[in-house]
Amino acid sequence: MRTLVAREPATPPESRLVMPVQSFRRWSATDRRQPAQPRNWKTPWLQRLFVFGGGLALTAFGAWEMYHVVSVSRTTSLQYVLLVLFTINFSWIALAFTSAILGFFGVLFGVGRAERAESLQHRTVVVMPIYNESSARTFAAVAAIRESVEATGLGEHFDYFIVSDTTNPDIWISEERAFLALRERLGPNSRVYYRHRPKNHHRKAGNIADFVTRWGGHYENMIVLDADSLMTGSCIVRLAAAMESDPDAGIIQSLPLIINRNTFFARLQQFAARVYGPVIATGLAMWSGRDGNYWGHNAIIRTRAFAEHCGLPDLKGKPPFGGHILSHDFVEAALIRRAGWSVYMLPDLTGSYEESPPSLIDISVRDRRWCQGNLQHSRIIGAKGFVLPTRQHFATGIMGYLASPFWLMQLVVGILIVLQVNYARPEYFTQEFTLFPVWPRFDPERALRLFAITMAILLAPKLFGLLLTLFNNKLRRAGGGAIRLILSSLIEVLFSAFFAPIMMLIQSGSVFQILLGRDTGWNPQRRDDGSIPFNDIVRRHRTHTVLGVVTGLSAFMIATSLFAWMSPTIVGLVLAIPLSWASGQLAIGLWLKRRGLLLTPEEGDPPAVALRANELQTEFAKAGFDDADGLKAIHADAELRHAHELMLPDAQLRRRGEIDPERAVAQAKLVDAESIEDAAIWLKPKERMVVLHDRALIGLLSTLPAERAESAA
Repeated sequence: MRTLVAREPATPPESRLVMPVQSFRRWSATDRRQPAQPRNWKTPWLQRLFVFGGGLALTAFGAWEMYHVVSVSRTTSLQYVLLVLFTINFSWIALAFTSAILGFFGVLFGVGRAERAESLQHRTVVVMPIYNESSARTFAAVAAIRESVEATGLGEHFDYFIVSDTTNPDIWISEERAFLALRERLGPNSRVYYRHRPKNHHRKAGNIADFVTRWGGHYENMIVLDADSLMTGSCIVRLAAAMESDPDAGIIQSLPLIINRNTFFARLQQFAARVYGPVIATGLAMWSGRDGNYWGHNAIIRTRAFAEHCGLPDLKGKPPFGGHILSHDFVEAALIRRAGWSVYMLPDLTGSYEESPPSLIDISVRDRRWCQGNLQHSRIIGAKGFVLPTRQHFATGIMGYLASPFWLMQLVVGILIVLQVNYARPEYFTQEFTLFPVWPRFDPERALRLFAITMAILLAPKLFGLLLTLFNNKLRRAGGGAIRLILSSLIEVLFSAFFAPIMMLIQSGSVFQILLGRDTGWNPQRRDDGSIPFNDIVRRHRTHTVLGVVTGLSAFMIATSLFAWMSPTIVGLVLAIPLSWASGQLAIGLWLKRRGLLLTPEEGDPPAVALRANELQTEFAKAGFDDADGLKAIHADAELRHAHELMLPDAQLRRRGEIDPERAVAQAKLVDAESIEDAAIWLKPKERMVVLHDRALIGLLSTLPAERAESAA
């Protein structure tokens, strides 16, 4: 059986689609397709009027109140700056508040429910792009998803494609071994395929584009996952049925919930996403309507529409604002919507899951890449043909990161105003005649009231999510009961307040770095372990701690009221090092879990697909593929070696006289090696990749003895 599996092609025959590169500067309205079912294409004008009109009215109210706070006497220039910054920041939370109100009633009355599916007509492929991931985790997830889909009775409509951009040679070989083992386990007609790309051109977007252009013609639809995604068979089938029933749908997005998280920080995120996320997502879905957004995974896409309209161009110039597009998902949604296809979300569709980074530092690393990708959208937001809601999605993403430096500037201006009040001399003789000095004054009662209103608006979406969870008997019991849910929400709010100023400085630093022209890389995301060496934590957060101490002492010396006003920010910064350390601690997260705190309904009543994936991951890990040396594995197993060679793309012809230095060095080392041990020690990672991509060098590797002659003697 193993021999037959090893010789079976790793991919189906190619069925190519053309994926033309799109233009952001040239576009004609005649290129937009007309809806096939115009009666179903309804724009939610009332919902948009409520969200944006209500947000604008709240912002006007907040600005008016703030104006009266600072205009007790003649208003100084610093107070006007404070007013402008407050208005910008208040508008951000006001819009989130009105959208959350809409989402609250949407969840309450069951808006957007997906219908169950009894039959399907078309073929759909489940695509999982991976990049230097654990093979045990990846292939366990694929196997669990496949089992769940098969259990629906509609499994014959689905194929599974793992598309790898892995650059680590040992991980690459472990993926191939896990793939072959999974195929052997499933037997004939597994419909599981694997492709490794020699060069990860354009990263994830390029990975998906390579799949679409080579094999996309086989499939009407594709469901795109992330390496940490899990979806139930029911969810996948219902997505496919929703796409088939709507000939105008281009992308249908599910709402992924976070599961399997146990470190302290990850559990905070997991709880917040589960309890508050549905309210926020439902509100977004209701006002977006068919002009929605795409989050890059756990969504179904009409393959040919994607190929025809989502070829991404490179932006002129160098990174961070030029080069290939980092946050490709927003742009793909914008392009496919521009072409006349709808993009929308089914927030009530259950069975869609993902994971999250395990610590504060891990999320800041990912956040740095997202920050660059979202700020890069400032060059795309004005593209021709984009509908207005699409531009709003871009603006929301950009503002999500600019909010941090705006908040920071508001704090700095507030401190400067207090300094001016306490230490600056009043200007009695200005250019304009006045009987009173120019002296910044405030209305304290109005300021306190405005602060209370701001905090209420900020925390309201969390309250809405908590209330809906408490109202639902099943969710309340699975989440540990009413008291534990309330305590968990208080813990989440408290520590979110502590972590917020740290993230404010991290995001502000990211924005400033990007504006200075510093590019980010694309490091693989850590999935489980949140522990980081303490010295690294100190190095990452010592500036935050020093800034917190200096700010706290300065505020206390200026005025105790200023110290009290800034105390949440000061405490978060002063405790940045221990908070960051605690964020990645598994023991703290598990301690809370044992006491039923920060417990999500998915932990109280775990989804079967997650239990099965965890079970399979443990089983697959025992095979040891992730722990093995790739060169040694290829050397020791002739069938694996043969299967590996079959999976390699055709070798490119080279011109005589053109010598690849890395290949020449790798070949020289193999010739000089007296055993596979020598080769494993001498070959550097890039040289290993060269060897593993070259059939001739693999043949040379296979001739090496397992041990040196003298060692064997």
